[in-house]
Amino acid sequence: MPRIYNKKYSREELLKRVGTIHQVYYNRIFELIEGKEKGVRGIDIRNSSGLNFIVLFDRGMDIPYAEYKGIPLGWNSHIGYVAPSFYEPEKDEWLRGYFGGLLTTCGLTYMGAPDVDLGEELGLHGRISYTPAERYSVEEYWNGDEYFIQVSGVLREAKVFGPNIVLERKVRTRMGSKKIIIEDVVRNEGWEPQPLMILYHINIGFPILDEGSRLVSTTTKIVARDDEARKGQEEYDLFHGPVKGYKEKVYFHDLETDNEGYAYAAIINDDLYEGMGVYVKFNKKTLKRFVQWKMLGEGLYVVGIEPANSFVMGRSWERKMGTLEYIEPQKEKKFYVEIGVLEGREEISKFESTVKQIKKDTKAMFFESIEDFLKHAR
Repeated sequence: MPRIYNKKYSREELLKRVGTIHQVYYNRIFELIEGKEKGVRGIDIRNSSGLNFIVLFDRGMDIPYAEYKGIPLGWNSHIGYVAPSFYEPEKDEWLRGYFGGLLTTCGLTYMGAPDVDLGEELGLHGRISYTPAERYSVEEYWNGDEYFIQVSGVLREAKVFGPNIVLERKVRTRMGSKKIIIEDVVRNEGWEPQPLMILYHINIGFPILDEGSRLVSTTTKIVARDDEARKGQEEYDLFHGPVKGYKEKVYFHDLETDNEGYAYAAIINDDLYEGMGVYVKFNKKTLKRFVQWKMLGEGLYVVGIEPANSFVMGRSWERKMGTLEYIEPQKEKKFYVEIGVLEGREEISKFESTVKQIKKDTKAMFFESIEDFLKHAR
């Protein structure tokens, strides 16, 4: 039974009070018409809890914007929702269309730093976030007294004499809910094994991120990517205001899981109203890595909390380390990511209790090298 406007209603009680369900649960498909965004299609979803978000059909079915009760949850760059036709694959030119948003997906056969792997030049973070969806659809349905909306689509990374990888994505929320669920199935529809690298680039920005905000996670092991990140690494989980000339810091985490195999992380701002945060919950069975991107610059003021199946060092690095994951012909792998809002001290305390119960008061252990970290990571 959904709780909307601070009261619970059965299906019958609610429908007697509205002319259409869209009076309280709004969604509209749109198409952008100006500049480099022209032609980009998406859907605007509002689910009666105060959670509003956009899914872009033509940009990897990613989530470029989300808010809760008017409060932005993610970070948005100055780039805009650039159409896929402007994709530039070379080196770090991927950034010319990087809108940030609540979610940008990276992959599928490669992601991370620009690289050369087996003679193949690979740019930053792969192609999938620039890929338009095929056979996208919007489904609304009742399940008892609960009302759901689900957006589905198929994304394909393919090349003649190359990979034929399909991502089937479902993005779902429920009336009155404060969370978004992403369920992905990646399938190799070709006849050769293919590398599989995927990262869910979840970008948290102001005002969830602000001076005094903190990262709460089931982290038990952590390593800095480079010398820059080692500076002040003991405060990886604490955040200050924007700093001119700030250089990004990247950390790799190993997270403990609950009994069902789920890991947890959140950015929490205790001073935003009565406390607010954004959390991510994901299945570590298929997303065994977790990347933290700490970028506290002026205008570039964002923290990434990023479940992944690989690090972001590049595909040749994963191959060299023996950690490169493959997907076999005609096989599939499933990924589950949940992004939600924590509102008020009670919800924040409950989340922190869950983290504490999973970690059992274990403090994060720092490692000197990624190689040493790998030896001990689960």
